[in-house]
Amino acid sequence: MSLDPRVRRALRDAGVSEETLREAADAATADAERTAEQLESFFEDREVVYSDMDLTHSTDEYPEHAVEYADLFTHSEDVRGWLRFDSWGVYVEGGRVLSDEVVELTLGPTVHERVRFATAREEL
Repeated sequence: MSLDPRVRRALRDAGVSEETLREAADAATADAERTAEQLESFFEDREVVYSDMDLTHSTDEYPEHAVEYADLFTHSEDVRGWLRFDSWGVYVEGGRVLSDEVVELTLGPTVHERVRFATAREEL
């Protein structure tokens, strides 16, 4: 967990030990790693997913996306990576698992929004 020096100092001044800060950082990092693995798994075994993304070239309320791959990694407590569909891809800046059927990702340029992806349209 990356706390800036002022926050670390304030926490130490409030009585939080350096060991406790380190344990919290390790726990946050481990959680991010689990989340990245779960998100990759969600996309790994699917040929198609559906999203609540507003696409200018689609009239579907929940457009279909042909999945090529998700390549996610962690940087401290952040989940980052790349999500590739059949004809386009997008940078991933964060994400979380909402259920076995739905995940939510923060997508970077050019989307710049949080998007839910599901195994079926009715899950959205």
